[in-house]
Amino acid sequence: MTISLYFVRHGQTYLNKYHRIQGVIDSPLTDKGIADAVAAGKRLSQIKFDAAYSSDTSRAIKTGQLILKENPAAIKDPVPTGAFRELNFGYYEGEDDVKTWHTIGGPIGINSFHGLIAEFGIEKAEDMIEAADPYKDAESGGTFWKRLKLAIDQVVADAQDGDKILLATHGTLIRNVVAKFSDIPVDVSTKNGSVTKVNWDGKSYSVEYFNNVSEDL
Repeated sequence: MTISLYFVRHGQTYLNKYHRIQGVIDSPLTDKGIADAVAAGKRLSQIKFDAAYSSDTSRAIKTGQLILKENPAAIKDPVPTGAFRELNFGYYEGEDDVKTWHTIGGPIGINSFHGLIAEFGIEKAEDMIEAADPYKDAESGGTFWKRLKLAIDQVVADAQDGDKILLATHGTLIRNVVAKFSDIPVDVSTKNGSVTKVNWDGKSYSVEYFNNVSEDL
């Protein structure tokens, strides 16, 4: 048995362009972001999707629609799903990313999200964001993973053997998936429009590839 999940990070948004933290807040795709999604769709056009889901943010929905427009499947729109929304960064939503990571990691000599992940792992890095949030709106790593894993399991439960499923979603979310289901390092940015393939064999999940922007899918 094999069910294949194709996680695609949304195309570049205006907040991405301006290097702002973007989790549950949303911003439109830039022209480059639209091109990112179309390019991902063309690379994935050899794979006929049996189902498609996205985060319920406009950037992910639009990315999913643009990918599906290039696909031989009859599906036109992904199913928006709140559980596939990005990590909630709480007080740091919309903040300059360099400033944010300096605020959280600077006191221990780490000035990037990549550095925090490399040193502590992604779940602990997310816990540090949650602990630093004065409003306590940020999600902890465990809370984030609980809602995400339930959604992934539901997608698989609703699928048939051999199904190929599109999930248009977010960078930190994809890194959590890869960290949980493989030993692949995730202390790198998930590229806009990149594809990450995860397989379910009826017993466990495995990551076939991460952060792929090549034609070999």
